[in-house]
Amino acid sequence: MRIAVIGTGYVGLVAGTCFAESGNTVTCVDIDEDKIRRLREGEVPIYEPGLEELLKRNVADDRLHFTTKYEDAIPGADAVFIAVGTPPDEDGSADLKYVLAAAQSIAEHMTGYTVIVDKSTVPVGTARKVKERASQHTKLEFDVVSNPEFLKEGAAIDDFLKPDRVVIGSESAKAAEVMDELYAPFVRTGNPIIHMDIESAELTKYAANAMLATRISFMNEIANICTRVGANVDKVRKGIGSDARIGSRFLFAGLGYGGSCFPKDVKAVVRTAQNANYDFKILQAVEDVNERQKRLLFELVEGHFGSDLSGKHFAIWGLSFKPNTDDMREAPAVVVINALLAAGATVRVYDPEAMEEAKHRHLGETVAYATNPMNALDGADALILVTEWNEFRRPDFDAVKERLKTPIVFDGRNIYSRKRLEESGYTYFGIGT
Repeated sequence: MRIAVIGTGYVGLVAGTCFAESGNTVTCVDIDEDKIRRLREGEVPIYEPGLEELLKRNVADDRLHFTTKYEDAIPGADAVFIAVGTPPDEDGSADLKYVLAAAQSIAEHMTGYTVIVDKSTVPVGTARKVKERASQHTKLEFDVVSNPEFLKEGAAIDDFLKPDRVVIGSESAKAAEVMDELYAPFVRTGNPIIHMDIESAELTKYAANAMLATRISFMNEIANICTRVGANVDKVRKGIGSDARIGSRFLFAGLGYGGSCFPKDVKAVVRTAQNANYDFKILQAVEDVNERQKRLLFELVEGHFGSDLSGKHFAIWGLSFKPNTDDMREAPAVVVINALLAAGATVRVYDPEAMEEAKHRHLGETVAYATNPMNALDGADALILVTEWNEFRRPDFDAVKERLKTPIVFDGRNIYSRKRLEESGYTYFGIGT
C-alpha cells in the first residue's frame, strides 16, 4: 500500500518506519527542512531503541521517504496518517490547529479515494472537524478514521510491530477494510483489531492514559502514607499487585509521571469533562498529586540539609522522564533541579541520553554536565537518583562513597536497598520505604 504520514515527531516517525518495515511504500512529510535532510541521511532526531536501524534499512530499500512537500506524498496514497502535535492550550484542551491544517492540505492534494487517519491523540469530536475541514477543499471521496496510538517511549518499536490491540474508529466499511489490510501483518498472532465508533476510539486513548496516570498517583499517595506510618510501599505493591483484579504494572512509587502523553492527556480529559458539564474529580486529584510528588525529592533534601542550601553541591543521576528515552517534557528532574538551584545549591547532572536535550531545551548552563555517572559524584554532598536507567542500578557503592563528600543517597525510584546502603555507612532516603 501507499502510505503518507504527516508529521515526523515521535508518533509519526515510529509509525512511518514500521509501516515501511511491513512492506508498504511510505512518505513522511514535515515542514522542518533541516529535520527532513537529516532523516534522509539516516539521522534520527529522537532516541528510541531500534528506530535508527529500522529507519536506515527502509530508506536504503527505497520503502521509506521524507519530504517537505505534500504534493510528493499525498497523490495516490491509500491512507494518510495525521501525526502532528496537539499541544495543550492554557485551559488544558488540545490545540487542533495543526491537525486541521494537515486535513486541509491532504484534501488539496489527494487524487482519489483516501482514508484520512487521525493518529495524533485528539479529543472527542476531532474526526468530525477533520471531515468538515477536508470537505471544504475537495470534492473527491474520502473517509476519516480514528486510530489512536498506544506506544510506550523506550519500547515503541515492539509496541507498534507487536501491538496488544489496534483500535479503529470508523463509520465506513470501506475505510475499515483498508485499515484491516494495513494492520494485518502486525496482528498475525491473534491480538485483536477492535472496531468501534469514532467517538469511542477518540476517547479510548485518553481513557487508557488517564487510568495509568491514576494508578501512578494512587501508589504515590500510598507511599506517602507508608512514610508516615512506618510501612514499606514496595511490600504493599507486591501485596496488591498479586491480585489478578489489580495486576502488578504501573504500581511503582516514585516522583510522578512526565513525558509527552500522561500530563497532556490527563488535562485534556479533565477539559473534555468540563465541556460536557461534568466535574471529573478523580482526575483533577491525579494531576494535583502528580505535581506535588515531583517536589517530594527536593523536600527530602530540604528536610535533611535545611531550607538554605547555599554552599551545598548535589549530583543528579537521570534527567529524562523515564529510562530509554531522551524526552524531558514534564520530567520530575527539571522540578527537582530548579528547586535545588532556587535554594542556593549547585548541581552536576548525568543522563545516558538526555544531556543535549537538557542543555539546549531545559536547563541550559544553570548546571554542570558530567561525562559519566561517577564523574558527576565528585565533591557532592549527596547523590540524587531521579531516573532509573539500568546503568544506575548496580553501581560500586564503595567507589561512590569515595567520590561523595558525604555518603547520602536520595533514591527517587526505590531502586536501591536501604538495608545494604545503611550497612555500608550511607544515609538513605527513599519514597515510602
